[in-house]
Amino acid sequence: MGKQKLSPKAAKAKAKRDLAAANSPRRKKMRNENQKKRRAAIKAGKNVKGKDYDHKTGGFTSVKANRGNRGKGTKKEGNRGKNK
Repeated sequence: MGKQKLSPKAAKAKAKRDLAAANSPRRKKMRNENQKKRRAAIKAGKNVKGKDYDHKTGGFTSVKANRGNRGKGTKKEGNRGKNK
């Protein structure tokens, strides 16, 4: 799957939306938690290279497994708007 083919105007609007989503209070909280857990795991001597903290499982999983609901797609995860 390649990069989206968007007009310059649409690409700019998407970049603005993506930045707003990445800096939302929920995402900031999750990012903060990820950093704490990662630093703690490294301090404890665990190898977390190539892994991301998964809020769903509560542990470190491969980057690939931590995207798109483990191959089922994000549409099947339910309405995430309620969990703000």
